Amino acid sequence: MRSEAVRSVIRAFDDPVVRAYCWGRFWILRQRFLDEIGQYLPARGRVLDLGCGFGLFSLYYATVHPALAIEGFDLNPRRIDMARAAARRLGLANVRYEVGNVVDFRGGASFDAAYMLDIVHHIPEEAVRPLLEQVAETLPAGGRLLVKEVDREPAYKRWFTHLLDKVMDPATPVRYWGTEELQALLEEVGFDVHRHLMVDILPYPHVLYIARRRP
Repeated sequence: MRSEAVRSVIRAFDDPVVRAYCWGRFWILRQRFLDEIGQYLPARGRVLDLGCGFGLFSLYYATVHPALAIEGFDLNPRRIDMARAAARRLGLANVRYEVGNVVDFRGGASFDAAYMLDIVHHIPEEAVRPLLEQVAETLPAGGRLLVKEVDREPAYKRWFTHLLDKVMDPATPVRYWGTEELQALLEEVGFDVHRHLMVDILPYPHVLYIARRRP
């Protein structure tokens, strides 16, 4: 069962603080939402996870989609080390992790799809367009970039989200994009975009952008 996959991922981390963080992330972006996002991933092929953190979501997708080869990319070496250790404990050979800042991402390899889950609002505004351009270069025509983000409206949901962001990572700056603004940017760099509204009982304004690389 996929709910067991979530529990297995959490149990793969030794540190109780990290486990608590994992529960928090899975509480916000729950299994139902992960599966809503996952339906847009290819059945097989190489997938890039930008800003993978501890590897929570890549470990989940590598578990439930064994035909995918997922590569995670994050600037925090400690998080990458813990993601690698968790992958070993789970016996996953279809996921690997590299240290690097997403704003310095320059592609090079080709991927069948990519995703960025709640990462764009932590990236300096001036660095977002160059990053999206680089990601677009790694994808084939028709390849998908999935961007899960936080809307600015309604304001009370944005402030609730801002509070959670600061509790989880107080040192990281936050800049939320409006939906039309981020969609326009994705279209400018070469994607056809439609938005998938993710309705939540929590006051959390989820938006999923499904960006398909134009020829």
